[in-house]
Amino acid sequence: MKTTRKNQHADSRLPQILNEAARLFRTKGFGGTSVRDIAHAVGMLPGSLYCHFATKEELLMAVYRIGVERILCSVQIAVAQRANPWERLEMACIAHLDAILNDNDYAQVVVRVRPSDIPVACQGLVELRNQYDDFIASLIKALPLKPGTDRGVFHLMLMGALNWSPIWFSPDGRLTPRAIARNFVEFLRQGQE
Repeated sequence: MKTTRKNQHADSRLPQILNEAARLFRTKGFGGTSVRDIAHAVGMLPGSLYCHFATKEELLMAVYRIGVERILCSVQIAVAQRANPWERLEMACIAHLDAILNDNDYAQVVVRVRPSDIPVACQGLVELRNQYDDFIASLIKALPLKPGTDRGVFHLMLMGALNWSPIWFSPDGRLTPRAIARNFVEFLRQGQE
């Protein structure tokens, strides 16, 4: 993240800029959000945003980085006290769903913004996402899966199911994020017995 520090007042606006950008990228999408929209939400002139970020893509990278770091931190804390590989995966899935389903703008940007839709930032976004995917892959690698099970496909299927949940999840529904995660992992575990 490149920032230009002009003065202390400009620096104090950075958290507000990031929060508003995350909210707008989540609600309007990256393509539907303009620099003017973000500046207006923060109460500044559009040109003033360039004191912090040279481009809208650079701002997206900063928001995405925060989202990945927050999800990863939550998952790492959740699995830290577990030794059983299936329990570790379950706790990771619970933490993941808690992060993306509990009205977290940053996490939603990670789930909703497809790197391929922003060619200028694609490689950087994929690298950020891969930091998280590598940790999940390490959890899957530790699972006692049947010989011949493609762990890469297992990983893709699990993450696809988890990341699709914001589309159909209802806070008023019968299943909590915790129950959904437990069911996902139980289905996968039963298929390996």
